[in-house]
Amino acid sequence: MNGRTRVFLGIVGLVGLLALAGCLSPVSDADLAENATYDWESDANASYRLYAGNYTAVIDIQDRESLELSLPDGLGSRQPIPISALQFRYPNGTVIDGAGIERRNGSISRNRDRVLVTLPADAPPGGGGKLAFTADSTPKRFTLPVFVEGSYEVVLPPDRRVEVPVFGSVSPGGYATERIDGQTHIAWDEVTGRSVIVQFYLQRDLYIFGGIAAALVVIGLAGLAYYRRKIEALRKQREELGLDVEKDDDDDEFRRGPPPGMR
Repeated sequence: MNGRTRVFLGIVGLVGLLALAGCLSPVSDADLAENATYDWESDANASYRLYAGNYTAVIDIQDRESLELSLPDGLGSRQPIPISALQFRYPNGTVIDGAGIERRNGSISRNRDRVLVTLPADAPPGGGGKLAFTADSTPKRFTLPVFVEGSYEVVLPPDRRVEVPVFGSVSPGGYATERIDGQTHIAWDEVTGRSVIVQFYLQRDLYIFGGIAAALVVIGLAGLAYYRRKIEALRKQREELGLDVEKDDDDDEFRRGPPPGMR
């Protein structure tokens, strides 16, 4: 093994150790300090509002002292949710940001598989406070683990819907939908599954799909009509050339009967 190979392997090993130690943080202090507006008045234990490319979450911490924020990565392990604009609201309405949580003897620890938020030391022991954050999401699909027990609410961006199968779906079942000011509100009285998954669509997506489907039908019918015209033209051409005669002279004689004298 030459010197360059040893140096390369050493660098790779160092990067791996840093990742395992959690030094490759998915969240920076600047991200946590970002400002955001949250709907603190929602009655749901977990409320999510979806926007173009991100969402906001407001979670009632109930009787917890901490909340672990992570997602399955499809490989059997977990990955942290890259949160921003972290805030905590006390039952009396006081709101503090991530730095305020740490000043009050709370903590925000981050490593390669989760973000762990430990609530301020003066948070009410019986719960009642709410934790809020912002995170990125895909444009037409929202999925998140069930962090707390109880009722859930997901508010879709304007003009998005879930009613048409294939284009839209909601899991788990047992939910109710309502249109309020042009937005679809999805609510569960109690979520018992391990995750909430919502696939949604723009109303115009149906028109676009319908237009494409209609165009394909027209193209298909036109192609079929052209094919049938070509077949008919070939049939007539074969008849003119005498290639499609279905009967011959022997057939005619047979149909007319035996010759005279043999009847």
